[in-house]
Amino acid sequence: MQLSRRFEGKKFMWDGVVYADPKQAHEAAQKYQADGFQTQLISEENQHYVFTRREIKEVVVEGKPA
Repeated sequence: MQLSRRFEGKKFMWDGVVYADPKQAHEAAQKYQADGFQTQLISEENQHYVFTRREIKEVVVEGKPA
């Protein structure tokens, strides 16, 4: 399985789990969505995969500028 895929031009990362049951994959995707992630579900050869992405909204820089 590829570690990342593009959907609609956006990069999503595989969560690393192969789900045998589509219901389990859907439940995992819902948990990721509750945590602020965008999700994509893929089914191939009776195996189900969840891909996630989250946009960076804020960058916090610590320390003094160089």
